[in-house]
Amino acid sequence: MEEKFRSILLFGPPGVGKGTQGSILGTVPGFFHLSVGEVFRSIDIGSEDGKQVYQYSSQGRLVPDELTVRIWKKALHAYVALSRFKPREDLLVLDGIPRNVEQTELVKDHLDILKVVHMKCSDEEDMIHRMRRRAIRENRADDGNEDVVRRRFEVYRERSAPLLACFSTEMIAEVDANGSPAEVLREIIDCLIPTQNEHFRECSGP
Repeated sequence: MEEKFRSILLFGPPGVGKGTQGSILGTVPGFFHLSVGEVFRSIDIGSEDGKQVYQYSSQGRLVPDELTVRIWKKALHAYVALSRFKPREDLLVLDGIPRNVEQTELVKDHLDILKVVHMKCSDEEDMIHRMRRRAIRENRADDGNEDVVRRRFEVYRERSAPLLACFSTEMIAEVDANGSPAEVLREIIDCLIPTQNEHFRECSGP
C-alpha cells in the first residue's frame, strides 16, 4: 500500500491569501508547500498532460478533478525523488487541492490530512475590494472584473465549502483572513505548532 503523505490543508474562499501564507509556511523548516496553481504554471504545455490542461484553461473551464489530481501527484512524487520534499521530516502544505468533495475522495488514499486551516472571510465585500486592488497592482485580469470575482465566491460556496463537512470539527482551525498578513500568519502558525510537534515526535520515534 502506498505511503500517505502527512498534510495540512489551507482552505478558504478566493483571495483570502492561501497562496501567500502557503508560500511563507514553505520557507519554515518542517513544512513543504505545493499549490495546484504552481504545478499547472510549471507544466510543459507540449506534454500530453500540458495539452489537456491548456485545452480546458484556454476555454476558461476548470481542469477535471481526476486530471488535476493525477498531474499534482506526479509533480509531488518528482519533488520527493529530488529530495526537495522529505515526507519523514516535512508536513505537506496543501493549497488548492482537494478543492471539493470529489477531490477529497480521489486523494484519500494518498494524503493523511492532520489539520484543516479554514481561512474565513469575515467581510466578503472587503475581500472583493482587496482582490480588485491586487488585480490592478499585479495586472491580473481575472480578478479585475467584479462580476467575475463575485461568481468565484458563488462557485466556492456551491462546490468547495461543502468539503469542510468531510472533516471533524476537531481537525478544523478557524482563522480570520481579513487581518494583516503578519497577523494571519501568526494565527496559522499558532494552530499548527501542536500538529508539527506531534509529527516530529512520531517521525523521530523508534
